[in-house]
Amino acid sequence: VQLQASGGGLVQAGSSLSLSCAASGRTLRNYVMGWFRQSPGKEREFVAAISWSAGSTYYADSVKGRSTISRGNAKNTVYLQMNSLKPEDTAVYYCAADVGSPLAVIRVGESEYDYWGQGTQVTVSS
Repeated sequence: VQLQASGGGLVQAGSSLSLSCAASGRTLRNYVMGWFRQSPGKEREFVAAISWSAGSTYYADSVKGRSTISRGNAKNTVYLQMNSLKPEDTAVYYCAADVGSPLAVIRVGESEYDYWGQGTQVTVSS
């Protein structure tokens, strides 16, 4: 499975940005797609995830209410729409796939995810 993240960039605080993640190499069913981020000097942290089959979503408190994760019309594509961006949202954002979750229950632990994209940089200026 290959994951390709895109959509990052340099934006001003208060702006919006949409990240995309395209999966290829395998038709993924009953899996969870997630977004994580890592800021300089910090550990990678969970941002949001969606259970592909159920459509359920879960967000970190830091982005809840400002972000929306969704499935695209194209197969194996997931989006992360981020609004009201803050300088503290600056990070490299990674998409990841958890293919082993029982009943596609959303898990937030980094170690639960099996496949990772290369990351896309989001920089929010104040």
